[in-house]
Amino acid sequence: MTEKHNGESANASVEADFAQALKELTRGEQTAAALENHLTSLESKIEELLAQSSEDQATAEKEKESKGPDAGSSSGDKNGGP
Repeated sequence: MTEKHNGESANASVEADFAQALKELTRGEQTAAALENHLTSLESKIEELLAQSSEDQATAEKEKESKGPDAGSSSGDKNGGP
């Protein structure tokens, strides 16, 4: 009868370990889902920033082109230069 008792005890231990493993797996999956959602949010924000940066750069280039070829250079005219 001792062998049967030891077998039941071992079986109960295995079941407890299995239940604990399932709990940890569930918690890990929830953590992974939360991280994935956070990363998706960050990716969206980065894409918005890149799009805005591209728009700003295009606008700056158009403004520079509309001012003419000397738009970026500074001449000494303001100070009564030569």
